[in-house]
Amino acid sequence: MQNHDKTALLIMDMQNGIVSRFAEKGEVLLPFQKAVEAARRHTIPVIFVRVAFRKGYPDVSPRNKSFSAISGFGGMTVSDTATQIHESFQPQLDEPVVTKLRVSAFAGSDLEVILRSRQIDTLILSGIATSGVVLSTLREAADRDFAITVLSDACLDADPEVHRVLTEKVFPRQADVLTVDAWIDTLD
Repeated sequence: MQNHDKTALLIMDMQNGIVSRFAEKGEVLLPFQKAVEAARRHTIPVIFVRVAFRKGYPDVSPRNKSFSAISGFGGMTVSDTATQIHESFQPQLDEPVVTKLRVSAFAGSDLEVILRSRQIDTLILSGIATSGVVLSTLREAADRDFAITVLSDACLDADPEVHRVLTEKVFPRQADVLTVDAWIDTLD
C-alpha cells in the first residue's frame, strides 16, 4: 500500500486537440474520470499536464520532427482552444495545469518544482498517448527516482499493439502497471 501523502496523479495531454484525435467515443474517457474522482476522494493531488507553445513558436526547433510542423500550420499556442484541458475534466482551483514544451511532462515545465514543493515521491501516470507522453514521462520519472504506477486503462494510443507491448512488457521494468479499478482497490 502506498503512502498517499507523497503521491500525485498526473493526467497528461488530456487537452482538446489531443482528446479529439484519440477519443471519438466518450466512454474511453471513463477510466481517466474515475481515476480523477478516486484521487480527489483520497486527497491525492491531481496535476494536469498539457503541451502548448508560445505565440510565434520560439520554443519549437525546426529539427524537432514531432513539433516543427506545428509552427508551420499554427495552433497549439498556450491560448489556443486545442491546448485547453478537455471539458470532461474540470481542474479544481488547487489542481495545477502544467504546460510542457516537449513530449515528457518534465520537459520545459515546472512539474518537478511542484512535485518537490509538495514532497511527492510517487507518481500515478495516465494520458494520451501511451507511446508518447506516458512513455517519455515514465522514463524520465524513473531516472529521477520516483516510484511509478501506470494506469493501463487510463492510457490511450493510436496503435493498440504498441499500447499492449508497452503496458505488458516495457513499463513493468520501471513501474507498477494496474488498471484504474485495481489502483483504487489499493487506496481503500
